[in-house]
Amino acid sequence: MSGCIAAWLLSACGSQPPVPDWQGNAHGALQSAVAATLNGNTRVAEADMARARNEIARTGQPALLARAELVLCAARVASLDLAGCPAYEALAVDAAPAERAYAAYLYGKGQPADVALLPEQHRGVARGGASAAALHDPLARLVAAAVLLQRGTLVPADAVDAAATASAQGWRRPLLAWLGVQLRAAEAAGDAGMALQLQRRIGLAAGTSSP
Repeated sequence: MSGCIAAWLLSACGSQPPVPDWQGNAHGALQSAVAATLNGNTRVAEADMARARNEIARTGQPALLARAELVLCAARVASLDLAGCPAYEALAVDAAPAERAYAAYLYGKGQPADVALLPEQHRGVARGGASAAALHDPLARLVAAAVLLQRGTLVPADAVDAAATASAQGWRRPLLAWLGVQLRAAEAAGDAGMALQLQRRIGLAAGTSSP
């Protein structure tokens, strides 16, 4: 799976070897939580995130925990769960400007003045000058596509690419979400053949189709 967004948690630590135990433990638990979220394993994701929170709590740094919550929320946004990030919001008062900018970006509320605070790979999309497909990191690409969807600037090719990206990674939850976007578009266009094809893919990914 993608390591770029999860590694963001550690980018501000500035630690020199040896790496503190909490740091490695938190990173591993957060990576596992993200993977479980993308695979639709909610119970596993919650358990792994609880471990990550416990390790980060040892530092007494709410801003670092806020960053970790945003990492998990990014995985949810990639899966088109756009209901917000309450775990981050509870920590937002202590969040650094970069975290606040990223939280706004995730939910399609980013401001031009905040672009420079975002992870570099997202800045082109935030400015409106790049497509989601231009991003090399798979998870970042799905997040960017979700941002474009919220802004109302997603084009059909972006939805196709998002589904293909999720499929290539074997990420069931975002795959089902993005196939659903394509299905609604096919139905709206009256393309019955494409709709049936997408329904077969959805049934296979969801485990509801017949052998």
